[in-house]
Amino acid sequence: MKKIQNIIFDLGGIFIELDYFKTEKAFIRLGVTNFPELYSQHMVTPLFADLETGKIEEEAFYNAFRKTTGINISNERIKDAWNAMLLNFPPERLHWLKDIAKKYKIYLFSNTNIIHYNAFQKIFNENTGLNNFDDFFIKAYYSHNLKMKKPDPASFLEIIKRENLVADETLFIDDTLKNIEGAEQAGLQTILLRSPKTVIDLDI
Repeated sequence: MKKIQNIIFDLGGIFIELDYFKTEKAFIRLGVTNFPELYSQHMVTPLFADLETGKIEEEAFYNAFRKTTGINISNERIKDAWNAMLLNFPPERLHWLKDIAKKYKIYLFSNTNIIHYNAFQKIFNENTGLNNFDDFFIKAYYSHNLKMKKPDPASFLEIIKRENLVADETLFIDDTLKNIEGAEQAGLQTILLRSPKTVIDLDI
């Protein structure tokens, strides 16, 4: 095993706390009682996959969501329910991230979408007073911009290629097993980081 030179981090559950049930409950209150069949941490329908890979714009997503669910609710109420899962950035993890950047070349790769991206950047600003979470990294990759998403091994290989990295010198840290498996298929070293452990518990 080669010495680690680079680290690619996931975002949700790693640096920002998430609660998927808050979004599920918010949609159920709006009448979308089958929301768990549409989206969860481990499963997404084509509509949400298209949002995460930038194949559908925000306005078109809202329209498609209303059509899919048959429930006539405003864009703002859909947005608020969708963003309900996004909680906060624990400050100790951001301090740790700043320190780890002194030891490794660090990157971010998150399956997300333009709605969540705008929301969590606002949360980050409110939590820290800083403007852009992406500034912690040499480069932050988001599935809706990359047009590819985890766990597809090709998505990891694309980042490796773009950044001119060596796969087996690169560590990928995520809280979802299928994403870890995709990274391993692409030749990366991996750490599956699941609650209650956090990045500050890592010895790297």
